[in-house]
Amino acid sequence: MDRDALADFLLRHRETLRPGDVGLSPGARRRTPGLRREEVAQLAVMSTDYYTRLEQRRGPQPSTVMLASIARALRLTAEERDYLFRVAGHSAPDRAISTDYVAPALLRVLDRLADTPAFIVDGLGRHLVQNGPARALFGDVDHLTGWEQSATYRWFVHPEQERWRYPADDQDRQGRALVASLRAAHGADGAHSPAGELVRELSIRSEEFAGLWAEHEVGRRFEDHKVLNHAELGAIEVDCQALFTEDGSQALVVLTAPPRSAAEGKLQLLAVLGTQELADR
Repeated sequence: MDRDALADFLLRHRETLRPGDVGLSPGARRRTPGLRREEVAQLAVMSTDYYTRLEQRRGPQPSTVMLASIARALRLTAEERDYLFRVAGHSAPDRAISTDYVAPALLRVLDRLADTPAFIVDGLGRHLVQNGPARALFGDVDHLTGWEQSATYRWFVHPEQERWRYPADDQDRQGRALVASLRAAHGADGAHSPAGELVRELSIRSEEFAGLWAEHEVGRRFEDHKVLNHAELGAIEVDCQALFTEDGSQALVVLTAPPRSAAEGKLQLLAVLGTQELADR
């Protein structure tokens, strides 16, 4: 662990960011440029004291989980994140396997979307980041581990838990779209990648998946217009737009509704609820 290099790297990157770059309010007048240490700690979900000690060259060696959180908080590129891991005394994570890295360009857009459901998803169907309205609509998936992180896996292995959010007459289309996206990831990364592992796992556990996989449909697909069910708000008609990274490995998905429509009112309520359950209010 190179404490000097780590501290300088964190300080320089903290100073280049502004609150608006990470979805925070500017707040009171600032004496110094960049984010405050407590703001980085807040974004990285760690104590201010812990982060401060890293910048002051006196902290313990951070874990890979901590480093991934800091990389996301500072909106680091993949190369910058790899450097952060190395100066902290760890090997850089495998980019094909890690679910901690999120494209900073997509994160910057997501930071500005607080009033409508939005999330960042990869080719395996893993929701890497959700905003509050998306959590209220789809449920919080941050606690899930392993293949359970993949919506594609859950769709075919736990259909009774996952599919109710889609009307019965739209479930076939959604299943095909998930398989087509997975095949695109499989084609890009190869049979020995995590995509290949997921295909093998699902082929064993789901005859339905195996049948759809044999049809060789390929493509990252997000229906332009769809209906989603919410446990308390009922059916919500939304328009769907997706913004992809240059390599197509991640997509920012944004759900909106026409102005002054009933669906817009429901989305506004989701924004108010955030991650809190409607029944608890």
